[in-house]
Amino acid sequence: MTRRDGAGTPSHADVLTVTMNPAVDHTLTVEEPLREGEVARTDDAQFDAGGKGINVSQYLTALGVEAPATGFLGGPFGRMIAETLDDDGVARDFVEIDGRTRLNTTVLSPDGEYKINHNGPVVGREDVDALVERVRDRGPDRLVVAGSLPRGIDADVVDRLAGAGPWETAVDMGGSVLERLSGAYLVCKPNRSELGEATGRAVETVEDAASAAAELRERGYRYVLASLGADGALLVSESDALYAPALPVDVVDTVGAGDALLSGFLAGLARGEPIEDALRTAVVVAARVVSVSGTSVPAFDDVFENREQVTVTRV
Repeated sequence: MTRRDGAGTPSHADVLTVTMNPAVDHTLTVEEPLREGEVARTDDAQFDAGGKGINVSQYLTALGVEAPATGFLGGPFGRMIAETLDDDGVARDFVEIDGRTRLNTTVLSPDGEYKINHNGPVVGREDVDALVERVRDRGPDRLVVAGSLPRGIDADVVDRLAGAGPWETAVDMGGSVLERLSGAYLVCKPNRSELGEATGRAVETVEDAASAAAELRERGYRYVLASLGADGALLVSESDALYAPALPVDVVDTVGAGDALLSGFLAGLARGEPIEDALRTAVVVAARVVSVSGTSVPAFDDVFENREQVTVTRV
């Protein structure tokens, strides 16, 4: 049965995010390396509302951009996400499904970072129809469709959401999804691996990434914003390829870094910034997010003032 999650009356939004396979992000920090057969114990456990679109809504809201969240929620973890968004002041209008929203676990250990992601619930066509109506009800200026697809639906749902109204659509999804989309999109935000998956290219250098992003852009994206991890970020448009190195910060946790990059870029566009400045804003926001654990929302008060710290060059 499809239900509304009880978040209130729909209203117009600057940005509306869609997370079709959200999760509670469970982050554990252990002091000793993990060893087979040994019990690891910790007092440092954190639960955050997760899923790429939800992260974008939280970051954009903190950056002063109205960004309600929609998608699918169900079960106890779905209720936990709804409560977290309410506490964070993020408007929500999810389709409530019969399945259970998933739990994703990250273990931060001295010997590395370990991630275990659950596949999540099965979603039916009736649920998808209800989601399309949620998006139409909100009538956003920009739509963000982000994260993995739940079991039961295919990439054509993304094209359907993008084409359901006059809004511009940003996508942050796996490379196999990006290569199957057929609509016209404002921006896609692949990482290095997704760039390679979508284009069949080896992406090792910034120049490799620029070539792959240019190829991907020709498939229907005005911009390709590529997150390159410690190497920074790349923004490719019809006329330019702009590169910005990452800021030198103490990296605590990379969860949410790509979502932060996209959020900063969209916040810059919402402020009417030229794309070069929007890229700078994106890099500063990403740097703030990797400086905290989990997908916690850090202070963004001086992001726009500090973007001149970011150097942008043409590739």
